[in-house]
Amino acid sequence: MILLETENYWKHKINELSKLKKSSDKDDEDVRKWEKEILEPWNKKSNNNEEFSTTSDIDVKTSYSASDVIKKRDKSMPGEFPFTRGPYPNMYRGKKWTMRMFSGFGTPEDTNNRLKYLIKNGQTGLSIAFDMPTLYGYDADNDRSRGEVGKCGCNISSLKDMEILLKDIPLNQVSTSMTINAPASILTAMYASVASKNNIPLNELRGTVQTDILKEYIAQKEWAYPPKDHMRIVRDMMEYCTKEMPKWNYVSISGYHIREAGSNAAQELAFTLANGFTYLELGQKAGLKTEEFAPRLSFFFNCTMNFFEEIAKFRAARRIWATVLKEKYGVEKGPALALRFHTQTSGASLTWQQPMNNIVRTAIEALAGVLGGTQSLHTNSYDEAWALPTEQAVKVALRTQQIIAEETGVVQAVDPLGGSYYLEHLTNELEEKAYRYFEKIDSLGGVISAIEKGYLQKEIAETAYRSQLDIEKEKEVIVGVNKYTEEEEDKIEILKVDDEAQRIQVNRLKQLKNDRDNNKVRESLENLRKTYESNDKNCMNDTIKAVQAYATLQEIVDVGREVFGEWKEPQIF
Repeated sequence: MILLETENYWKHKINELSKLKKSSDKDDEDVRKWEKEILEPWNKKSNNNEEFSTTSDIDVKTSYSASDVIKKRDKSMPGEFPFTRGPYPNMYRGKKWTMRMFSGFGTPEDTNNRLKYLIKNGQTGLSIAFDMPTLYGYDADNDRSRGEVGKCGCNISSLKDMEILLKDIPLNQVSTSMTINAPASILTAMYASVASKNNIPLNELRGTVQTDILKEYIAQKEWAYPPKDHMRIVRDMMEYCTKEMPKWNYVSISGYHIREAGSNAAQELAFTLANGFTYLELGQKAGLKTEEFAPRLSFFFNCTMNFFEEIAKFRAARRIWATVLKEKYGVEKGPALALRFHTQTSGASLTWQQPMNNIVRTAIEALAGVLGGTQSLHTNSYDEAWALPTEQAVKVALRTQQIIAEETGVVQAVDPLGGSYYLEHLTNELEEKAYRYFEKIDSLGGVISAIEKGYLQKEIAETAYRSQLDIEKEKEVIVGVNKYTEEEEDKIEILKVDDEAQRIQVNRLKQLKNDRDNNKVRESLENLRKTYESNDKNCMNDTIKAVQAYATLQEIVDVGREVFGEWKEPQIF
């Protein structure tokens, strides 16, 4: 239930923040004295007039004081509404974040071995990467898949592949994350089918499937159908999982890809939460109880090198989500108010020049994620600007998290930077910028309409262009790229995935199609087609039946392509 008319609500929040800032915007006499008697003479003597700003164009002053913080604003403690300081009262003192390394390459056998290697080395949650054909919904034997099978993730063309991928992994004892979007319903059906074959009740499965199709149109560009048809399938997944897989996070709303596409922190924050509100309304319109389905909406954020802005972004995200759900959507209490998120360090910040420097970048970004209160974390490997990571590089990335957790002491106090004048100021500024974006998006008719008009894509493209110009002009320094460069680069071991993976997967598909009951496959696909055409019938049961008949990934996706058609985004340049 939406309590307040959307456009008026965002204006109300912007005005509310503005009034709070004005009421607190009073110069501190001691600060003025310091500026006049100490700072100004010092700057004049040192000829220091350089100005600084964050990625979101928030001006950064020399120093901050109590006059920069909104008084009587959000005095909450950790685990207390609006959860600015963290979703749980004791955070990492009780349980450290889940160390979830993103892994997948080659055949299902290759990835199964890598997952077991990571578990052996202390990883506490699984995160599976899929290759381009799988992400787009093409089988390994499709002409479009040639040269891409297993190259940037694990190839999955059928339930048979998923059975191999998950072999000897206790699905009722581990939490699994699958980064898949357009075919998310199909991969979820495969995962559930493997569990059922192993006599594991679906209500015991813990994990996450990304399913965030909105960010595909905005940033990653891996969709199969038009936006509204994809959202119908997301709705069906929400209904099915709420009833059958209550511990399964069926939508992980991702800002990561939005940031990697070139957005700044404020845009990542705003566009991600706007998508979140859209999924929330989708569930409500389907008749689901908000208190039941909303807690299973999780988030996935990027963490870049702008250390304090990133921490502030995470804090602002929790505050906004809780506040809007309570004030606008009528959620008075319960776990739905506490935003939970996974963090991945920035792939875009990694450089192929002097790749060992990437270890330092990843460590700094990981520390920001922890200080921002992440629930799980993936640390990128130093060689990922070159290729998929080697086992050695992955181990260093995992050890980075373990060193932060075990040796630094940052887990001992909850939100240890809370109360910092600078951090609280950044949190408030990012919150206001997000509300202004929400107002603009709603003025365009909502997220889907904004996507169809190209607004979100254009905003990101313009920010990415300005950022690249700053790098080329050396206004933004990248060590080893535009400063402190070397003629001879470090040589490192590179993981190479050969074409053997494609040969194995194509042969497996050929054998599968020969061994299966093809009449049963055709019948299951025809039933799925009728369900898609009806619009009011949930598609998940028919998807599961098609998967269990060993219909291939592409055969199932192609049914949707035939019913829904395909979508071309508007030109934005």
